[in-house]
Amino acid sequence: MDLSKSDKELLETVKNIFSAYLQNNGHRRTPERYTILREIYLTDGHFDVESLYIRMKNNKYRVSRATIYNTIELLVKCNLVQRHQFGKNVAQFEKSYKYKQHDHLVCSTCGRVYEFCDPRLLAIQESVSGLFNFKVTKRSLAFYGDCQACSAKNEEA
Repeated sequence: MDLSKSDKELLETVKNIFSAYLQNNGHRRTPERYTILREIYLTDGHFDVESLYIRMKNNKYRVSRATIYNTIELLVKCNLVQRHQFGKNVAQFEKSYKYKQHDHLVCSTCGRVYEFCDPRLLAIQESVSGLFNFKVTKRSLAFYGDCQACSAKNEEA
């Protein structure tokens, strides 16, 4: 796979951040951990552990589910990956380094997650945090309902 210069730079940056985190916290720096990091940062959108495991297995990587779980926990702790729990669904993850703040629409029927960004939400966040003298470090907003395809199916039934 040919990567753009910016993709290569991003991968090098997140690898350096992860290396420093592992070293500073007494964790081993293994090739498997870096392979998982790379795979995550070459993935668009949300993923769960099982889909990441299958994708890596299909790409001929030899890595266990346990290693993926453990590595993702480390990546969450060093702020390179963000965890989401949309309703009762399995935890989903997404890369978080240098990615714009966004929010989510979650289809309650099929489970698909849509991302959106609305600058008015940032204005509300700033207003509320100022009112309460509260420093917001992370935001998570999800709207639940039915996507267009599921709404159409429900209307036909």
